[in-house]
Amino acid sequence: MDINHYFSALSNFSIGSITLSNLLPALLVLAVCLLAKRMLMKLVDRAIDASRIDLSLRAFLRSAVNIGLLILTALIVADKLGIPVTSLIAALGVAGLAVSLAVQGTLSNIAGGIMLLLSKPFAVGDYIEAGEIGGTVREIGLVYTKLATIDNKLISVPNGDIAAAKVVNYSAEPNRRIDLEFGAAYTSPVPAVKAALLAAAARFDAILPEPAPFVNVLEYRDSQIAYTLRVWVRTPDYWDVRFALLEAVGEEFASHGVEMSYPHMNVHIVEP
Repeated sequence: MDINHYFSALSNFSIGSITLSNLLPALLVLAVCLLAKRMLMKLVDRAIDASRIDLSLRAFLRSAVNIGLLILTALIVADKLGIPVTSLIAALGVAGLAVSLAVQGTLSNIAGGIMLLLSKPFAVGDYIEAGEIGGTVREIGLVYTKLATIDNKLISVPNGDIAAAKVVNYSAEPNRRIDLEFGAAYTSPVPAVKAALLAAAARFDAILPEPAPFVNVLEYRDSQIAYTLRVWVRTPDYWDVRFALLEAVGEEFASHGVEMSYPHMNVHIVEP
């Protein structure tokens, strides 16, 4: 057998639709695709590093781009080998649909996590309420957000639930207003009650001078006059000042002779 006949036989060697004549070009295409993928991933890494995207989302985006490029590379090489790409895409589509249906809840939570990381309605360390759950944010992941409650319980909330709920962020603004309501008897003069409430507010340096503390009559009720006291504090001081202010008001009511009232009913008996 001469050398030309040998190479002719070797080039006709095939496994299914894969022959030596299309295997070598496919390997060359594979090498080029892998090199291009490597260069593209470097560009993606630079773009992600230059952005302000959260670290959890950065890892997810990088993995998604990497998997997408690998799938594209596999399709290009398969086409070069003579494998029907249309059938392969259809098979991948059916498999992807089956997987997506199986992990529908997880995908919903991942989509919610991406929304939270992009929109940033809260950050780690913020105290939030989402639906009926409240706590300090400890971690924002792609699937779960971890909240530490006031009594130090750690709750992992699915991101899909948080994304669909009304989120109240109590730490977003630097200042917060404390709204308190008190009841005083009708026998206590209104000016005396107002003076006692303002005196209680004046005890605390943590209460901001602007906006100034506000006191006024809120409502005339059956057995008492309701007053409102509103003061502004720095957000980290909110709870300490609130509890201390409640105690101070009681002391100032006593020193100003203000009688705190409670629901009661006066019964008058009229003899015929």
